[in-house]
Amino acid sequence: MSSIPHPVLKATGLTVAFPGHIALNAVDFRMFPGEVHALLGENGAGKSTLIKALTGVVRPDGGTVVLGGEAVRFSGPADAQRAGIATVYQEIDLLPNLSIAENVMLGREPRRRGSIDWKATRSLAREALGRLGLDELNVTSLLGHHSLAVQQLVAIARAVAMDARVLVLDEPASSLDNDEVTELFRVVRSLAAHGVAILFVSHFLEHVYELADRLTVLRDGRLIGEYLPAELLRIDLVKKMVGRTVSDFEALREQAQATTTEEEEPAATPLIAARRLGRKHAIDSFDLDVAEGELIGVAGLLGSGRTGLARVLSGVDAADTGSIAVSGGARRLRTPRRGIRYGIVYSSENRRLGGIVDDLTVRENIALALQAQRGWWRPISRKRQAELAQSYLEMLDVRPADAEAIAGTLSGGNQQKVMLARLLALAPRLLILDEPTRGVDIGAKFDVQKLVANLVANGMSVVFISAELDEVLRIAQRILVLREHRVVADLPNDALTMEDLLAVIAYGADPDDDDTGLPGSTGIIGT
Repeated sequence: MSSIPHPVLKATGLTVAFPGHIALNAVDFRMFPGEVHALLGENGAGKSTLIKALTGVVRPDGGTVVLGGEAVRFSGPADAQRAGIATVYQEIDLLPNLSIAENVMLGREPRRRGSIDWKATRSLAREALGRLGLDELNVTSLLGHHSLAVQQLVAIARAVAMDARVLVLDEPASSLDNDEVTELFRVVRSLAAHGVAILFVSHFLEHVYELADRLTVLRDGRLIGEYLPAELLRIDLVKKMVGRTVSDFEALREQAQATTTEEEEPAATPLIAARRLGRKHAIDSFDLDVAEGELIGVAGLLGSGRTGLARVLSGVDAADTGSIAVSGGARRLRTPRRGIRYGIVYSSENRRLGGIVDDLTVRENIALALQAQRGWWRPISRKRQAELAQSYLEMLDVRPADAEAIAGTLSGGNQQKVMLARLLALAPRLLILDEPTRGVDIGAKFDVQKLVANLVANGMSVVFISAELDEVLRIAQRILVLREHRVVADLPNDALTMEDLLAVIAYGADPDDDDTGLPGSTGIIGT
């Protein structure tokens, strides 16, 4: 009988406290060599803090960390890397203006006679990539010329070159398509087979159940438990993570369908009427009416033109063709400021570049757009900013509910809520949300979806873009389907199925059209 392996990494009673907030409360955690260990929990559960405590980014206030049988206390991330713990973050932190070889060996380039030995550097980079089965990559090519998926794999190769014993992957699949995810998982399994312990953080439960050997659940900074995936049903995992059930999400679908099937006279004038609106290389010309209090979902594959549509409709990008009317009046939306003037606001899919200002407080982030709209010569008092921020912190259940917290210290889901609060402070009439739940956990996902449904119930119009088709089906009253930069269908979501939606995305036609050429007039893909 084989002996039970010892953990390569073990934390006991790990505690991290910030002013007015305990982010991690006496958490125990362990990882074994050669396993993929998933870390789960809603935003604010303590996942990021646990990772930071294990990798030297923050110093724990209590507890111990043992690596390879020896107690460790890291002075910083570089110290953790030297000890064998490497991290690949959701937002790639490599240098796109350097070559693949330079990125893989950055800071550890072999030297000869006082200068970098480029031949040896490229050779070591090829060796690290070869261990991942990525021999075909040209190590002299610029990293920025490659896809996000390749950049993700290069970041992993960098960890391999460090001879990491523990590899932390923070949301590695959040921006990848299915083929890229398959390649990522192949690499992860290969590393695990060679004894590397991999900490896998993901909000995609299907990925967790496909890849993980073991999983740990955190909630509100506390350990809920450690489990084997085969012994834990997904519905039970959801309950442990957030205390909510699938029925909560089903209620949102029922609410959307009930609104869709209500027999009411349509308003004589739509809130938004776009005609032949388009922009070269972004979105082909399209027509779209958006009624007051309507929730329109936008679905399509990566690169189908979803973001192009959103940016043109909101004025973030000026349209090349067509026209737009707001409440019947013709408008020229050449800038986002003009869009805001007419009550149209846009939430970017990229929180890092188009959203939160990390170094400002939550209060300052929420007040930012409203202050810009008023003009800097009419400053909003700090008291009014605090009142505004506190009201949205409570309404959106931002954790911690501290208006003076630095926004960059919040989890991804809570940053997303702060960004929504900033837009809602403008009292918009049309809210355009581009991937508002990308990279957030199932609890924050439910909170955002519920908030959107409530906003619509109170008369706000919303355009909701998501790569997750089940999410679009769950909350939208109508669904626009995009394919190759074109709107190919505008479907009522009263009895629409996932099969119908997939058929339209694949074939570019309305599933109820008998002349579409689809396999079956119902739009269900045939066998």
